[in-house]
Amino acid sequence: MQSFRTELENPVVERDIIELEKKIRLYREGNIPEEKFRSLRLARGIYGQRQPGVQMVRIKLPYGKMTLEQWKRIADVSDEYSTGNLHLTTRQDIQIHFVSLDRTPEMWARLDLDDITIREACGNTVRNITASDLAGIDADEPFDVIPYADAAFRYFLRNPICQDMGRKFKIAFSSSDADTAWSFMHDLGVIPKVRLENGLEVRGFKVLVGGGLGAQPFLAHVAFDFLEEDELIPYIESVLRVFDRYGERSSRHKARIKFLIQKIGLEEFTRLVKEERAALKAKSLKVDTSVGEVLALPVRGAAIPEYHLAHPEKYAVWKQTNVFEQKQKGYFAAYIRVPLGNIGSGVSRQLIEALRPVIANDVRVTANQGLQLRYILAEDLPYVFSVLETAGFSDPGFDSIADITACPGTDTCNLGISSSTGIAAALEQVIAEEFPELIYNKDIRIKISGCMNSCGQHGVATIGFHGSSLKHQGKVVPALQVLLGGGILGDGKGRIADKVIKVPSRRGPDVVRALLADYNTNRGEGERFNDYYTRREEKYFYELLKPIADLATLQPKDYIDWGQQERFETAIGVGECAGVVIDLVATLLLEGKERLEWSRMALDDGEYADGIYHAYSSFVQTAKALLLREGVQCNTQDGILKDFHKYFIAEGKWPGSDNWPGKDSFRDAVLRINQNTPAEPFAEQYYAEALAFHQQAGAYPRSISQ
Repeated sequence: MQSFRTELENPVVERDIIELEKKIRLYREGNIPEEKFRSLRLARGIYGQRQPGVQMVRIKLPYGKMTLEQWKRIADVSDEYSTGNLHLTTRQDIQIHFVSLDRTPEMWARLDLDDITIREACGNTVRNITASDLAGIDADEPFDVIPYADAAFRYFLRNPICQDMGRKFKIAFSSSDADTAWSFMHDLGVIPKVRLENGLEVRGFKVLVGGGLGAQPFLAHVAFDFLEEDELIPYIESVLRVFDRYGERSSRHKARIKFLIQKIGLEEFTRLVKEERAALKAKSLKVDTSVGEVLALPVRGAAIPEYHLAHPEKYAVWKQTNVFEQKQKGYFAAYIRVPLGNIGSGVSRQLIEALRPVIANDVRVTANQGLQLRYILAEDLPYVFSVLETAGFSDPGFDSIADITACPGTDTCNLGISSSTGIAAALEQVIAEEFPELIYNKDIRIKISGCMNSCGQHGVATIGFHGSSLKHQGKVVPALQVLLGGGILGDGKGRIADKVIKVPSRRGPDVVRALLADYNTNRGEGERFNDYYTRREEKYFYELLKPIADLATLQPKDYIDWGQQERFETAIGVGECAGVVIDLVATLLLEGKERLEWSRMALDDGEYADGIYHAYSSFVQTAKALLLREGVQCNTQDGILKDFHKYFIAEGKWPGSDNWPGKDSFRDAVLRINQNTPAEPFAEQYYAEALAFHQQAGAYPRSISQ
């Protein structure tokens, strides 16, 4: 590992990698509990697979952007440490699978050579910040949101306020009112807006908070119709601080911010957010949009090899469905359909080298598991198609009904119930062979997840499926829950799909055939599918699909899932979509000490806000350890602070309670962070109190025994 460390230019990343290597060694030696280590590795993008002994590593690509050099680096890393496959995700990440845990620090070091991170790609953190793939080239955008998305990514990466929250937190930036980043289904989503003040344009954002999919989908609430641009990141920071402090931690199924807002109400949530303002690093933060990467754009007459189009008629269709003119006149963007989001490392390198002369050094992973190429000259489009044709990635119909989104499901995920990739491939075949004209249809979208957690975004699909199971005569049948009617309405509004019926998985193609045949026969002129669904209502579609769901007509093949040979059995592991709650007293005390060390480092570097928050986290972890020792269960940080006062200080158990700053209210003493600007005097005082508290906690058992 030493040789990799010396190559790294970023000391912060180097420290991260050294720490990961150290923690893996301690875990292997039995000095870190399994639960604690799981939380730690998840925050470093390392996720357990369905297959024992190997890991999925998620590579974090803010707003889906990668340079050609980064794409090649990821391909090379996949060859060396994985299987040579790159899996594109609905959150614009890239995942590689079957990685040895012990090789992950070395792999991270390789990725960092091209400024690629895995930090906080998983776990209870701010996940990859997504954005419309149109951002920056969208003719309808009020302004380019990418500088703001990038600033948010950098601001919250390694930020102490969001390293160990109750659950994950997802942020999305749409480019226009078309809302192609699905702001309404995120923990926090924004849409750019411009308004006139004294004849001048002022930039801002419509801000939505508290949305989410999963087993219980929620549409987001409008927090602001217009929040000025320099207020956005401070507002997000305040939201994260509230989520960290008041969010559920015991029951992971109730730990997303949507449940916190449901519990306390939007008005109370807004009040708590405002309370955090004094403690923020910055009350306003102006994003410098004038400084950014200057792209080297393709030039006319670039040297390209001789080529020919094997299927000119297919090129015409591809150009119609996969290409659009950018707002930058004379330049075009082209989409690549990537079936199931899987593209090989060899093909990636082939595309990189062949396309380099005719595209900008800016490739985007799209939210439907594809790729977008930018700044192509019109005369180079036939060459681009020929390159994709040679590589086997020239299918038309990007983001149409024929371009199905699916998570990996039972292929690699612990939570997968029934196959999502197998049924997706079968449905794409049905569309291609029986409804080829639908490659032009961008109204209907099919999305599939292997379970109810909606990684494939089935909850907002026009036609959605999620993996499930049925029982019939003592046998288990792989099944699909059918959902209908989801989608984007625009300007932060959306529709959650209705659960209509459950069918055997093998009959998924029959469901699609029945729905499309009925729609084609009975729709009104120009009537879109969701409007037709609304007019007919859910019960009509239940009756339409009921014969397909009839278990009395099961055939032997119905007991075998897609892509399998043996009879189906449910085999669901423990999911790692969020870290588990650590109830080990010694581990919590060690975490409290670790937070103090981080606090001291931050204060020494003049990072007073970070130092204060690390000290706050030490207070919480230390108090939680003592409460658990007394048998008091804890589920929120705010509850921990209240309970510590109730069970220790109010009852006189805490040594020196009369002199303790929190003798009147431990919670209020700790939450002084909300009343004080993060400056050196308060930061040093607060750190000293946290240090003294932790030292007293270490001596506490001896104190009560005397």
